[in-house]
Amino acid sequence: MLTEVEATFAAARCTAVTGPSGAGKTTLLRLLNRFGEPDSGRVLLDGTPVAELDVLALRRRVGLVPQRPVLLTDTVADEIRVGQAVSAERVQELIQAVGLPEGFAVRRCAELSGGEAQRVCLARALAVRPEVLLLDEPTSALDGVSAAAIGDLVRAHVAAGGSVVLVSHDPGFVADVADEVWTLRGGRLTPVAQAGNQS
Repeated sequence: MLTEVEATFAAARCTAVTGPSGAGKTTLLRLLNRFGEPDSGRVLLDGTPVAELDVLALRRRVGLVPQRPVLLTDTVADEIRVGQAVSAERVQELIQAVGLPEGFAVRRCAELSGGEAQRVCLARALAVRPEVLLLDEPTSALDGVSAAAIGDLVRAHVAAGGSVVLVSHDPGFVADVADEVWTLRGGRLTPVAQAGNQS
C-alpha cells in the first residue's frame, strides 16, 4: 500500500525508484499511466490530472514496460507495430536500440525468453514515441551487455527531452543511468540522493 506519497518527477530526467520487494514500486508505476487508480490523491502530468485525460492518449504519452510483458501477436515485427504502424526500417532501428540482433524481427513471440520479450515490449513502447518511459526492473533478466544497451537507450531518451521513471534492484544500473533516486519503504517515497549521472 502507498501512503503519503508525494513526488515530482522532472522532465528530461531519469528517476529511479528503489526499495524492498513488495513495497509498492510496481503499483506506483501503474498509477502513473492509469493501469491502476488511486483510492485518494491525484496523479498529474504536466499539471493535469491523468484521470481527466483520454486513457489511450495518456498511454501513448506515458509508456509502461512491465517486468513480465504480455506479447499480443505472432512475430516480433507485428508486436512492435501494435501501437503504431512503422516501416520495416524503423522496426529494425527499434530492435537494435533495445540490444537485439539483426534479423530478430521475424522471430516468433512465443519462442522468446523473458528478457527478449521484455525488450520487444520496450521496442513496442518506443514505436509510439512516448514522452515518458516507465520501466519496471528493465535489467532483471539481462546479461551485462544487454543491460548496457538499455542504459544507452535510457540516456538517449533523456537527452532527446524525454523522461524515464524506472524501478530497479540493480544498484549499478541505477548509478549508471539515474539523475535522481527515490526509495519507497513503508508506503512512503523519500528522495535518496542525486545519482550524478553525467555519461
